[in-house]
Amino acid sequence: MALVTTTEMFKKAYEGGYAIGAFNINNMEIVQAITEAASELRSPVILQVSAGARKYAKPAYLMALADAAIKDTGIDMALHLDHGADFEICKSCIDNGFTSVMIDASKYSLEENIEITKKVVDYAHERGVVVEAELGKLAGIEDDVHVADDDAMYTDPNDVEEFVTKTNVDSLAIAIGTSHGAYKFKGEPRLRFDILEEVSRRLPGFPIVLHGASSVVPELVDEINACGGNLPGAKGVPEEMLRKAASMAVCKINIDSDIRLAMTAGIRRVLKEKPEVFDPRGYLTVARDEVKKMVAHKIEYVLGSAGKL
Repeated sequence: MALVTTTEMFKKAYEGGYAIGAFNINNMEIVQAITEAASELRSPVILQVSAGARKYAKPAYLMALADAAIKDTGIDMALHLDHGADFEICKSCIDNGFTSVMIDASKYSLEENIEITKKVVDYAHERGVVVEAELGKLAGIEDDVHVADDDAMYTDPNDVEEFVTKTNVDSLAIAIGTSHGAYKFKGEPRLRFDILEEVSRRLPGFPIVLHGASSVVPELVDEINACGGNLPGAKGVPEEMLRKAASMAVCKINIDSDIRLAMTAGIRRVLKEKPEVFDPRGYLTVARDEVKKMVAHKIEYVLGSAGKL
């Protein structure tokens, strides 16, 4: 068993009408929860590392955690850089053993995005690593990724063929209405499935990625608030919308906020019900169980990837 690329994962997901969960990791408990759920449900899985995670946990620890998870569960998995800001960061992760990287040059013009992305693709492909890029801009904030709502921009389907052809990128993140963080919609949730359909028509068989796709599980938000938290109005992407996207061209769905919410809900519950507890293992065990339960639910009922390993 080993770290693998997403190439075969995405091919099977596209043909099978399901998506692979790309779950953000930050510490041991989160890695254990994600990979144990994936192993028990026989689901392919992507461990995803953001800029914030690299700063918090340090690359050496994250690599060691991924290796430990493979040995413990006995399953293959991909290790992916989320929102690589420039060539140097992508190069560093490739050189350190990541099997997949994302270069996010979506803030630049189409021409600059193509140029930067192609440079990363050329370097990665020479070393057997796959690359994800982004067209369009997602609103919201998560880790070091911050785009104001009024700067968000839907992906233009007219650009996708040129972009993919000129860069030779392996997968493409598009903007159809999702956003980063726990406050994704001000009004009723709405995703532009018409854009997704047009992109998939122009790029038949090509794997599409959804960022900012946590559901911001209402039960977790309610529990956090009941235990002293303050998350008024938190709202995510309805699970039925994500399942629909997974049945179409979307092969990878990113999930981060729901992990944070599940972990926080577990910790807050223990500290409220048992204020005498000060052993971190006491509340982190519960937090890990909450994350595992949430991941298992996503695999079975949202991603549709159970039994697809």
